[in-house]
Amino acid sequence: MSKTMKVAIVDDEKDMRQSISQWLALSGFDTESYASAEEALKGLTADYPGIVVSDIRMPGMDGMQFLRKLKSVDSTLPVIMITGHGDVPMAVEAMRIGAFDFLEKPFNPDRMTELAKKASNARRLVLDNRALRRELSDGSALMNKLIGSSPVMERLKEDILDLGQADGHVLIEGETGTGKTLVAHALHAVGARASKKFVLISCSAYDEDRLGARLFGPAAEDEPIPALEEARGGTLVLEDIEALSSAMQARLLTAINDQGMPSETRIVGICNLQDEGKTCESVLRPDLYYRLAALRIIVPPLRQRGEDILSLFTRLSEQFADEYGCDAPEVSAQEAAQLLQAPWPGNVRQLINVAERAVLQNRRGSGSIASLLMTDGDEQSDQAMTTEGKPLKEFVEAFERMLIDNTMRRHKGSIVAVMDELCLPRRTLNEKMAKYGLQRSDYL
Repeated sequence: MSKTMKVAIVDDEKDMRQSISQWLALSGFDTESYASAEEALKGLTADYPGIVVSDIRMPGMDGMQFLRKLKSVDSTLPVIMITGHGDVPMAVEAMRIGAFDFLEKPFNPDRMTELAKKASNARRLVLDNRALRRELSDGSALMNKLIGSSPVMERLKEDILDLGQADGHVLIEGETGTGKTLVAHALHAVGARASKKFVLISCSAYDEDRLGARLFGPAAEDEPIPALEEARGGTLVLEDIEALSSAMQARLLTAINDQGMPSETRIVGICNLQDEGKTCESVLRPDLYYRLAALRIIVPPLRQRGEDILSLFTRLSEQFADEYGCDAPEVSAQEAAQLLQAPWPGNVRQLINVAERAVLQNRRGSGSIASLLMTDGDEQSDQAMTTEGKPLKEFVEAFERMLIDNTMRRHKGSIVAVMDELCLPRRTLNEKMAKYGLQRSDYL
């Protein structure tokens, strides 16, 4: 097992507790024993990193009452019930309530290990998905890169969670630099295949013959095994899927059809079309397109993400400032408006470049964000400022939120210091933080 899972053993008979504990410890589990259900409940929380093995007949709180209590703490916690001779009807009732399974005494120790492993795998998946959901709301770890609370980003995060739990093939579309590959990683991480292999292939990085060998085989002696075989049971991500020739698309469709339902390997296609007037649907053969696009995610461009642009710029400039050992640039109201108005043809990838260069020029003590936007080396640089007619109130509120957020970060959540720097009374600061969804606990 990739992570050692705990097993809470609850039985009023000491010999039985020791026997189960010793056997499961030999099987690689981290065991802990409790002589009563009341004692066990003190140590079993909603995020308990393991499973429970409990006797049904115990003095005080019996196994059935204990099971009901555990289900109220965490309905997904796997509980294996141990029954005596003649208690099978009670065990069946326990299964109806939500027990994972039951064992009748005297039981085969190997059967106990088998059940414990199945229950632990189920528990691990629940905890991993729960942790990722927490990351999505807290903005940490992998999901830290999907920064933003704009409506389009909240919808994207929900799509990732929903489609991640599904088992069909997926098509991810979006402009260059929007983070489509990151979305593919997240889809894999929230699904049942999270513990399996994740294989990423760029279809535009190979010529026809090498791509065919890399995807389908046969592999040369010094080459990795074919990607479809390597990703078996897991996820195979095909970047630039639009680069596949008609013949290669036909081979891929055949491979998908040969897998049957449900698919042994999940295929995630990433489409990255740059030419105007072309769509993924127009360049893929219809039968392949509809196999993949039944589950479809469109990653939003940066220009549609509103205030997220400022949050991203702040986070990125702080990271680059740490890397280069200097201060992050202070963003004026005018510069905040310019960041919000820029068309961002290169999306997040372009914003990363601008943030890094802003930090470097701030270290030199010269330059401006506007100059970076106007000379970003893009063919559309002459359109660096757009006039989409956004109301002034939207720019003012976005700047105000960014200013409070930056000041709270700098003073590590000190309300008094923030009040002094921004010349705001406590009540006004509290009202504005509530308005913009900022919480002091996030900065401590």
